[in-house]
Amino acid sequence: MTRATTVRAVLAAAVLLVSVFITLTMSPRLGLDLQGGTRMVLQAKDSATVEADRETTDRTLEVLRQRIDSLGVAEPVLTRSGEDRIIVELPDVQDPRQAAAVIGRTAQLSFHEVLGAAPPGTDTAPETGEKRLILPDEQGARLDLGPSRLSGAGVKDATAFFEAQQAAGWTVKLDFHKDAGKDWTKLTGEAACHPAGDERRRVAIVLDEKVISSPQVDPSVGCQAGLPSGGTQITGSFTAKEARDLALLIKGGALPVPVEIVEQRTVGPTLGAAAIDASAQAALIGAAATALFITFVYRLFGALAAVALAAYGVISYAALVGLGVTLTLPGLAGFVLAIGMAVDANVLVFERAREECQDRPTRSLRSALTTGFQKAFSAVADSNITTLLAAGLLFFLGSGPVKGFGVTLAIGVIASMFSALVIARALTEIAAGSRFVSDYRGVNGIARPGGVRTWLTRKDPQLFRKPVQWLVISTVLVAVAVAGIVVRGVDLGVEFTGGRLVEYSTSRPVDVETARSTLSDAGFGDAEITTAGDGDISVRTGKLDNDGEHALRTALATEGGETTKVRDELIGPSLGDELRRNALIALGVAVLVQLAYLAVRFRWTFAVGSVIAMVHDVIIVVGAFAWLGRPVDGIFLAALLTVIGYSVNDSVVVFDRVRELWAGNRKTPLATIARRAVLQTVPRTVNTGMGALFILVALAVLGGDSLTDFALALLIGIVVGTWSSVFTAVPGALVLERTTTAPPPVPGKSSRRARAPRRDLLDNGARV
Repeated sequence: MTRATTVRAVLAAAVLLVSVFITLTMSPRLGLDLQGGTRMVLQAKDSATVEADRETTDRTLEVLRQRIDSLGVAEPVLTRSGEDRIIVELPDVQDPRQAAAVIGRTAQLSFHEVLGAAPPGTDTAPETGEKRLILPDEQGARLDLGPSRLSGAGVKDATAFFEAQQAAGWTVKLDFHKDAGKDWTKLTGEAACHPAGDERRRVAIVLDEKVISSPQVDPSVGCQAGLPSGGTQITGSFTAKEARDLALLIKGGALPVPVEIVEQRTVGPTLGAAAIDASAQAALIGAAATALFITFVYRLFGALAAVALAAYGVISYAALVGLGVTLTLPGLAGFVLAIGMAVDANVLVFERAREECQDRPTRSLRSALTTGFQKAFSAVADSNITTLLAAGLLFFLGSGPVKGFGVTLAIGVIASMFSALVIARALTEIAAGSRFVSDYRGVNGIARPGGVRTWLTRKDPQLFRKPVQWLVISTVLVAVAVAGIVVRGVDLGVEFTGGRLVEYSTSRPVDVETARSTLSDAGFGDAEITTAGDGDISVRTGKLDNDGEHALRTALATEGGETTKVRDELIGPSLGDELRRNALIALGVAVLVQLAYLAVRFRWTFAVGSVIAMVHDVIIVVGAFAWLGRPVDGIFLAALLTVIGYSVNDSVVVFDRVRELWAGNRKTPLATIARRAVLQTVPRTVNTGMGALFILVALAVLGGDSLTDFALALLIGIVVGTWSSVFTAVPGALVLERTTTAPPPVPGKSSRRARAPRRDLLDNGARV
């Protein structure tokens, strides 16, 4: 065993031991659908016109969402109820009172000049009789404050940190926007014109009409010079928790209007125990089928890859638990799917090793395996880097479920690379050093070509003689999908459109699973059901008229006996306009960054071809759901983001092989190069796709109603993505190369001739 293999084995063992320790000692944070949580109903105290109330409430909702994200509560559900109420549902909240204290604060931050000390009993100006702002400072002394000179809107960022050097303890650092920074410099410059120790040399920082800090401007600051405009620090003998809460309040922004908590109660999970058990069973069966498949295809090395995949599952789960990521059912389904897709790196390596054994039958198994890892590395790196770029941008630019998806995606990518390049490589290199494994070709699984590769070698189909024909087929598929969107329309779920929230009290207890089954039989299959309070049933559904509500209550009464309506409210979308806009911006920026990366790593024509294929896949998946009449909701959004990652990953693998083959023979027509690249990567595409399909079929058949749409969207996406990576991305790149690439100028020829298409490189065997 070489030194490098020993290092990989030790590193793999260390990471696995830490992961197992975290898995056994820490509990996961579960989402509302798996565990339930705390539901709060907030009411805005302000009152104006109906239209203004609705707009103000929507702005308040977005500020609350930022605060909750800063609290570390992932995957919350926030919806507007009526004109002036907001329903906040927080999964796995350890201290609801602390969350309520932070969420409900107005957080109106302002900066004031200090006019002087205020004598007891004075609260009006002697000259005008106007009401003055007189507030106690940190020690209780009354300060006479001037008008607000700067508001919290001018603060760009707020961070809590421990200041050890100056013994200030926990402080909050503020960074100002440019114009606000100038106002800060002017305010402190005016205060510096008063002598040291004078009350008027202080600046008061006020939060919700309470002075939280009122420091003296340092004596070194000259009159009208002021403090630097970049930012300042708030000190005040804060504890770590107080400093962090203050920072997130300031960073999240002030609420447009004050709110009060009018109701707080515990709610049960939206999924019953039977649905969760069925989903877990489907996940185990699908993962086992994937492991058996890869073992069947690659024999001993496939079995070792299956062991590495199990290690991947432990490592990524431990990372999710250790980082405190909230696990929801779609997230867990995506995590299980990632196990199936994590096999991709192993398949790439094994197929490259098979090629080496086929091209040079006399070389050693260990040498072929090492070369396979070396040649597959660029494809593995490029496909995973593009996915990591997208995940990072979704996290930093998105919010809510989009941000959560970015975290899960990034963890999955990093863990899968470690699984394939460290754990699987250490295991297979140790096995390859055995004479028994090396001598018996039927055992190791890579010394003989697979069935798909043998069939393709014998048939040698001529794929890209006329690339435009494939683009026509893709265009027709897109047109059919668009027709479905236009004719049938997209059935947006309650997360996007809002709907109705009705709560019932029943004379007999009814569990969630029974209520869901009963309402599904009555035609309310898309209703979201939870237990609330002391056994009440809460039903959240789309648009529902009074007749529909009566039918719903009647159906529920068949199991619950006498059923009384205790709440009935219209609710807004939990995925509001701002959240959707942020998601689209994050996705658009991610696509542009991926396009730029691929253009640098490959050619711009290859990058455009990959993006065209991705857009093709997204439109077809949405169109298929429109034709099928399936709802487009938050679960579908998670599936669609997964499809995007799969599509780009598939295209990158194909174009990586095109780049490699073309670099070796620039005189060969590009269409011929592309055909060879596609045929060489088809075994990898088929085996990777089959690994994911096993899990998806299990989720679709056994996972219950809650996962059927998720699995269906991904099944369509993987099939379409496999097609588009070959028959949309590659023909698109070929057509772009044909129309844009020009040969070098020929002396004595016209410039028009120099701009002629390079048919000698693009047509199959045709030369000019």
